[in-house]
Amino acid sequence: VKPGARYKFRIVGPSGEHWRIDPYARMVTHSAGEGIVYAGPGFVPPLAHPLTNRADVIIYEMHVGTFYTPGGKLPATFDDARHQLPYLQKLGVNVIEVMPPMAFPGPLSWGYNPAHLFAIDSDYGGPEAFKRFITDAHRLGLGVVLDVVYNHFGPGDLDLWQFDGWEQQHLGGIYFYNDDRAATPWGHTRPDYGRPEVRQFIRDNVRMWLTEYRLDGLRLDATSYIRTASGFEDGSNLPDGWRLLREIHEDVARLAPHALTIAEDLRRNAWVTKPLAQGGAGFTAQWDDAFVHPVRAALIAANDQDRNLDALAQALTFTYDGDPFARIIYTESHDEVANGKARVPEEIWPSHADSVYAKKRSLLGAVLVFTTPGIPMIFQGQEFLSDAWFADSRAIDWGKRATFSGIYSLYHDLIQLRHGAAETRGLMGKHIAITHINREANVLAFHRWDRGGPGDDVLVILNLKNSEYGEYAIGLPAAGAWQVRLASDTAAYDKSFAPYPLTVITATTGPLHGLPASGKLLLRPYSAVVLSQQR
Repeated sequence: VKPGARYKFRIVGPSGEHWRIDPYARMVTHSAGEGIVYAGPGFVPPLAHPLTNRADVIIYEMHVGTFYTPGGKLPATFDDARHQLPYLQKLGVNVIEVMPPMAFPGPLSWGYNPAHLFAIDSDYGGPEAFKRFITDAHRLGLGVVLDVVYNHFGPGDLDLWQFDGWEQQHLGGIYFYNDDRAATPWGHTRPDYGRPEVRQFIRDNVRMWLTEYRLDGLRLDATSYIRTASGFEDGSNLPDGWRLLREIHEDVARLAPHALTIAEDLRRNAWVTKPLAQGGAGFTAQWDDAFVHPVRAALIAANDQDRNLDALAQALTFTYDGDPFARIIYTESHDEVANGKARVPEEIWPSHADSVYAKKRSLLGAVLVFTTPGIPMIFQGQEFLSDAWFADSRAIDWGKRATFSGIYSLYHDLIQLRHGAAETRGLMGKHIAITHINREANVLAFHRWDRGGPGDDVLVILNLKNSEYGEYAIGLPAAGAWQVRLASDTAAYDKSFAPYPLTVITATTGPLHGLPASGKLLLRPYSAVVLSQQR
């Protein structure tokens, strides 16, 4: 048998004869086809620079099948996506989170219905194409984090189902629970975490991604459905699922100690990101619904009086066990822009995402993502005002990159500020204080800092109302000159905006809003201003 040969397992038992694709197959013809003998491990991508500083991580979530389609054919491939890696490097992100590319039924999918955990879908180019993608990303200084699905398998084209013919209650057999623990929202295909062989199968999958593909991390889908039967904090705990999460992190610590591990848990459970030594699951960070939902609500509300600034302030200051970098913060993700929801500009004004109001309010969300303590994430195309909703049958419209080049420039500038450029080191710090909430004017301000002082202290002021304030008094951390590092509604970012006339705010000594100095600035409707002092 030589590389490239097609093969299947023939299993003969009491229930008869069964032909199955190798569960560890690295390549398959398609999800319902045959395994392909892989000459692996083939070439191994080079290691990326370790992402040891969580405060410097900025994530770009990508769906390979729709990200870049130069020929217009769906799905796109990893080789197609490679062409746009320099674009992502220039944008300033440093981690790409790839939605699941494991072999799935049919040509189009989000990827959350994996039929074969170890095989890259042939429509995406198979394992070698993924390795080329990782190699090019690493050479550009971009890390790659892979979205993996262990809360359920399939449910379609699933050769693991009743793999050797045995089953109970007409359920999945040896790889799955065969009682009420099998049930998930995506089918009765929850793996049996109580079987050491099943846990080892999943752990072997983790090992493959980290050693053969040299990925920089993993994002585990719907972890609440691994550690509980219902997915909620209602007492339906699955101790074996919790054990699996801990075992995975024991393996990560041994194989790739600098890897990022991200949980999509969405239950605000601090134990998910507690270290193993403290009894936690050991994840680096978790997606934070305590941020996304209040922020989107404040941006999307049709009436200014319905914007809840107190809920917004709580969203900005929320942490898991006091660690702001244990959370991923975002306004758009594949879940938040589909399933009955759309991109933020489209939600603000349906069918008018390019209106001045939709642009300005959605950009307030971008400012919050990059100036709030946490690990920022954006979803593909967000940086040039992609609208409508996400679908695996609709490619990104790259024409918008030129149409909304100013919006792209704003995201680029925010990312540079977030990395600590232009005297804004405080945006990489863990400290935040809400210094001012004016509920009538819908103005909110907050102070960010790491160690404090010139070049570190940052003040962010947001006007979430369709009103202009010509000389708005605001408290500042120190007297002296405060540079306007960014004004979200300046004409440089969109031709429908006006030039921002101020470049320096002069602060005088005298307490205001709990800070020792104050100054006055122009706040235009639905705009944000970021200030810091020269080092």
